[in-house]
Amino acid sequence: MRKLDEYISTQGKLLRCGYTTGTCAAAGTRAATDLLLGGSAPATLSVDTPSGIRVELDVEEASHGDGWAQCAVRKDAGDDPDVTDGVLVRARVSLRTHRGIHIDGGAGVGHVTKEGLDQPPGSAAINTIPRSMIEREARRAASEHDYDGGLNIRISIPGGEELAAHTFNPRLGIEGGLSVLGTTGIVRPMSEAALVESLQLELRVAYAQGTTETLLVPGNYGKAFAQTELGIPAERAVTCSNYVGAALDEAARLGFEAVLLVGHVGKLVKVAAGAMNTHSRMADGRAETVAAHAALAGATHGVIEAIFEAPTTEAMLDLLCQEGLLEPTMASLAHKLSEHLRFRAGNNMRVEAIMFSNKHGLLCGTAGADKLVERLARPAGASSIEEQSNPRGQ
Repeated sequence: MRKLDEYISTQGKLLRCGYTTGTCAAAGTRAATDLLLGGSAPATLSVDTPSGIRVELDVEEASHGDGWAQCAVRKDAGDDPDVTDGVLVRARVSLRTHRGIHIDGGAGVGHVTKEGLDQPPGSAAINTIPRSMIEREARRAASEHDYDGGLNIRISIPGGEELAAHTFNPRLGIEGGLSVLGTTGIVRPMSEAALVESLQLELRVAYAQGTTETLLVPGNYGKAFAQTELGIPAERAVTCSNYVGAALDEAARLGFEAVLLVGHVGKLVKVAAGAMNTHSRMADGRAETVAAHAALAGATHGVIEAIFEAPTTEAMLDLLCQEGLLEPTMASLAHKLSEHLRFRAGNNMRVEAIMFSNKHGLLCGTAGADKLVERLARPAGASSIEEQSNPRGQ
C-alpha cells in the first residue's frame, strides 16, 4: 500500500495524513474503467483531490469479464485512528445501455434511511464530493479511450458492514455498511474540525427527523445517567464530547427550540466558568470554580484551601458534603452554569442543564431542567394534553 507523504503539526507533533475512502473509490473507478475500455489496468495511478494534493495509489485485485471490470485500492488513513485504515475499496465498472454514469453502493457500503444526511433516503452512502470524484475519473478514462456510452459504477468495501458497527453510522441512520466520505480527499489525523463536523451532522439528522428538543451529553457517563436516572431514551442523546459551545451554536443555527445538557460535574463545572471547550488543554479551573462558589456558600478559608488540594472534583464534593455545603454550592454553580449556557445559545433557544457525580448522584439542575426532562423522557412524537390544546406554548 502506497503511503501519503503529507504531514500536519498537531500539539507539537508531526502526524502523517492519509487519503479518504472517496479518493480510493475514485482511483479504483479510474483503474477499472481503463481495464474495461482499454484492456489493462495500471499498477499505480495518480488522483487529484479537492484539497489540491495529488496522491499516488497502488491498484489491487484487477479482474474483468464480459462487459465489466473491477479494481481495488487500499485505504491509508495515515496517523488518524480510523477503523477503515487498510480496508479495500473496490470499484466495479460495467457497460450501460443508456448514456450517462450511474453510481451505486455494493456490499459493505451503507444505505441512507433518514433525512438530513448528504444523500437522500434509499441512496448509497456515497457523499456528494466522492461521487463527483468518481464520475470525474470515469469520464476522464472514457474520454481517453474514445468511449461516449454509459457506465454503471458500483463501490463496495469488504467487511464494511462489520466495521460500520464501530462508527456513528448506525445512529445516524446509515445501515448495512460504511460511508464513502471525504470533502477534501485527504484524511487529516485527529482533526478537531472533523470531530465538530460529526457532532454537527448528528444534530442535523436529529433535526431532520422533526426533533425540536434534544439531549446533549459530553460522553457515555452523561448518556447513561440520563437514561437510568432521568428516564430519557439513549437514542435521544447527541454526544458533544468537549465541544459544548460548538454544539449549542449548531443547534441554535438549525432552529432547535430546547436543549438539555446532562454531564458529569468534572465537565460541567468548566462550563459554569464559561469554558465552552472543556478539553484539558483548553481549560481547567475546576478547583478555582468550585472554591469560588463554595466561598459564596460560606466556606471557610481552610475548606477553600482543601478544595485546591483535592485531586478530583469528586474529592472536592466529599469536602463540601462533610461541611454541609454541597447543596448551596451546587445551587450557586447551577445559576452560573445557566447564565453561560443561555448567553451562548442566544434568545431563540432554551437551554437547561443537569450536573451529577458518580458518587453523589444528581447534584443540581437549572431552573427549567425538570420540565425539559419530562418532555424528553416521553416517547418520540408524544405530547401532553396541555400541549395538544396549546401547541406553541402560547
